[in-house]
Amino acid sequence: MGRSQETYNKKEVRNRKEKKRKDKLQKRANKKSEGKSNPDDMIAYVDQYGQITSSPPDPDKKIEVAADSIELDITKGRSAEPQDFIRRGVIINWNDSKGYGFIRDLESNRSIFFHANSLEEPVKENNMVTFEIGKGMKGPAAMKVKLLKE
Repeated sequence: MGRSQETYNKKEVRNRKEKKRKDKLQKRANKKSEGKSNPDDMIAYVDQYGQITSSPPDPDKKIEVAADSIELDITKGRSAEPQDFIRRGVIINWNDSKGYGFIRDLESNRSIFFHANSLEEPVKENNMVTFEIGKGMKGPAAMKVKLLKE
């Protein structure tokens, strides 16, 4: 029985959808009848070297591991070495009129901003200084800047 408002294109779309649905049901029935999906065929094992194999591991080569020896946290059980927060550096740029400059850290070799408010003594360019790294307005900044006295 034809549908009164159905155009040729709508019929074609409906027929394609029905054919696709029937094909899908047929494929599903074929898979069931062949019985290819055996769970034992899909199991993979990892050997002691971390390689994936299809054969199970040899129970004679099994190694017992104490649960206490497994480290879950990097810092657990290790004594943290005290860090030296006072760093050394050279003033590479100092603008006295604007009140800021940059220090080249001798350890990490990066430039660190400092403001005149963080100075404890008057400084000039190429002076060796000690300082601490703190949080500034736009990133790391040098705090407690002092001339290095040797």
